[in-house]
Amino acid sequence: MSRRILVLSAGLSQPSSTRLLADRIAQAVAAQIGGRGESAEIEVVELKDLAVDLATAMSAGGISTPKLARVKEAISTADGIIAVTPVFTASYSGLFKMFFDVLDTEALNGMPVIIAATAGTARHSLVLDYALRPLFTYLRAVVVPTGVFAATEDFGDGEAGASLAGRIRRAASEFAALVVAEQTGVDGFAQTETHARRRISGVHIDQAVTPFMTMLQGHTGNGKAR
Repeated sequence: MSRRILVLSAGLSQPSSTRLLADRIAQAVAAQIGGRGESAEIEVVELKDLAVDLATAMSAGGISTPKLARVKEAISTADGIIAVTPVFTASYSGLFKMFFDVLDTEALNGMPVIIAATAGTARHSLVLDYALRPLFTYLRAVVVPTGVFAATEDFGDGEAGASLAGRIRRAASEFAALVVAEQTGVDGFAQTETHARRRISGVHIDQAVTPFMTMLQGHTGNGKAR
């Protein structure tokens, strides 16, 4: 079975340390999923390419451009997400936050997520737990225990680089275990998770909405409008 993994990179520069970290995590995830007998289909979304589309959606009552709508669909149908942001003013970037602001609140229900961030100094490492983790918890995603933070010095070949590689492997292993996990339990003894994991992209009309005429019939008593 092939698992669809969406990588969200909020880096702005070219080349970008944020994208570099995102790619390293994606490679580790692909290896971990492969080690569990399945394959990973990786798609990378550069949020900077959606900057105009996000501004349009924010200023037009949430109406998505075709480009943004496609990404929303990809989000809600993915098997897992890797979300990586640079640290600006001690938190995630405004572009990163704008993207999640325009998602439907049901888009990430039960979604396995790796959170990651980059900054110039390790003093910002707590951003994972005081900013990113609460954001995804609010959206009811399942965030893996190990977050991945990388300061500039972590991209070297020394001890810091080895430590980063270890964090990436651990996060990828935790993530892969969630992505390929099968539902277990005996029928009748455990509640299903179907409703809890139902995701809505917000792009199309929810098919569960009761048709207007059906609602009207329920109030007339004889099925005829009065």
